Amino acid sequence: MKLEPVIIKSKQTDDEYHLYHHPSGLDVLVMRMEGFRTTEALFATNYGSINTCFKTVDTGDFITVPDGIAHYLEHKLFENEDCGVLELYAKTGASANAFTSFEVTAYTFSTSSDYKEPLRLLLDFVQKPYFTDENVEKERGIIAQEIKMGQDSPTKMLFYELLKSLFHNHPVKQEIAGSVESIQEITTKLLYDCYNTFYNLHNMVLSIAGNVDDETVLSICDEMLKPAENKELITKLPEEPDSVVRRRSDIKMQVGVPIFNMGFKCKPKKGIENQRQMMVVSMMMRMIFGPTTQWYKSAFEDGLINSTFGGEVFCSNQGYFVITITGESKDPDAVKDRILKEIERVKGTHLDEKMFKIFLKSNYGLEISRLNNVAECAESMCFSYLDGITCFDVLSIYADMTLEEVEGALSLLDPEYLAFCTVSSSGNTQSEVNSK
Repeated sequence: MKLEPVIIKSKQTDDEYHLYHHPSGLDVLVMRMEGFRTTEALFATNYGSINTCFKTVDTGDFITVPDGIAHYLEHKLFENEDCGVLELYAKTGASANAFTSFEVTAYTFSTSSDYKEPLRLLLDFVQKPYFTDENVEKERGIIAQEIKMGQDSPTKMLFYELLKSLFHNHPVKQEIAGSVESIQEITTKLLYDCYNTFYNLHNMVLSIAGNVDDETVLSICDEMLKPAENKELITKLPEEPDSVVRRRSDIKMQVGVPIFNMGFKCKPKKGIENQRQMMVVSMMMRMIFGPTTQWYKSAFEDGLINSTFGGEVFCSNQGYFVITITGESKDPDAVKDRILKEIERVKGTHLDEKMFKIFLKSNYGLEISRLNNVAECAESMCFSYLDGITCFDVLSIYADMTLEEVEGALSLLDPEYLAFCTVSSSGNTQSEVNSK
């Protein structure tokens, strides 16, 4: 029986892609891009480092597993009984990769040649885990070394210190790879249990864009996908209070110039509301602290900040929304004071409407240009799907964003929910944390 697509179309540009509900349980997203030679695909599971508490029809009640299993699984799936998966990809001319985030694990390939064999390989190896006590134990040492290397990175340590300062209970404060201690608890059985839970096709998506056609993609899916029973997976996150854990934390490490990271903890949202709030806040931050603002020019000329200064929104459908500002400074406290003074000043005025319109056109144009990038389209389809929206929703939000709602977002910059963390040099390379 021929599958009929759900056609997802942009009102602004008439671009479109197709969603197929494959009988195996997998949802398949296809964007045919005329005139492009390359193809990009992601085979992703709605499973990241924060999903350590879950239940299915098989488990009954909720169970909790050690931190780091999602990342551990990503490492192990690139091995099979005969050889490494990357070696097989090399024979096809495609380049392959994978990543684990707080919410998603994805396996990808990119090719400018025929995509059929790389797609078969992608669907094959992700569905064929090969774990033994021996190879799991071998990987433990590799991942432990990766974790220790991360502890030598001041920027990484600073990022997680900020999360630990903001969140009491939410697992986002735990490193994606877990800790050296937590990965000692990971067994072959636990890996298979989590694989069978989260790598169920009902919890996954295939996103492919570029030089592709729907019929060929679906034919390969028919050939390679193994029908899965819906396990009715439910994940659970702990209750998280509005307050921050601590307002201030200072780490001593060897750095050339002190670095800082400040974060405003906000109430999280979901779906299209989360996307909209993220875009509105990003616009607000650019208008207050962006490189073209008077504040930035003044702080730069005074030697308080350099080109590393910037802000971003760190958020998810899964229970967190943080506005961050980070950079290097010889005097982080002076930067913090100047930022807070500017926030108070701006709250008593109106943002510049002309600047808003210029930035809005700039952002809108950037999103349009991404529709001419194969990798961007494949990734956007995938991540939007997992967030419960479409990749064209960004354009729709920009189309009706107003200056009033950007000004309304100023209330999120509340010092009551601010944490400030720094890294500065000490006489040794061992990290020390002093909290206030």
